[in-house]
Amino acid sequence: MVKSIIAIGTAVLLSATVAMAQQRGYAVADDPMAAVRKYVDAFNQGDAAGMATTFAVPGSILDGMAPHVWQGPTATQDWYRDVLVEGEQHGASDYFITLGEPLHNNVTGDSAYVVVPATMTFKVRGQQVTQSGAVFTVALRKLAEGWRIAAWAWAKGTPR
Repeated sequence: MVKSIIAIGTAVLLSATVAMAQQRGYAVADDPMAAVRKYVDAFNQGDAAGMATTFAVPGSILDGMAPHVWQGPTATQDWYRDVLVEGEQHGASDYFITLGEPLHNNVTGDSAYVVVPATMTFKVRGQQVTQSGAVFTVALRKLAEGWRIAAWAWAKGTPR
């Protein structure tokens, strides 16, 4: 009986600690959102290699930018290369994504589904643009090394 009470108390304390860590934005190994944040942080730093470390192989990307779909072991690197090419063509630079609180962060076994509202800021020919109301939808797989992004889709927000 005493062992059961201690086990329950420990579980409650651990759950509260994990919840506090998540609220403060700290990475928690069992939280797929940590992999999503790591990916976005790498994007914000222009770190294609960092983005690739968060991705499952093969992976898939669905985006509003042509050709709209990237798949395979180099999906992240290919997509980011195309972002930079298109950005150069339109005079866009300084991309930065801010994530909101997840609308969905569902885990079923070794699969997860995360939907997060997002805002992207960037410059077009030196003029600041804010794209609010975007939605970042991510499917993840839990591998031996932790959560990895299997696929993501970006639904554009409204530029202002």
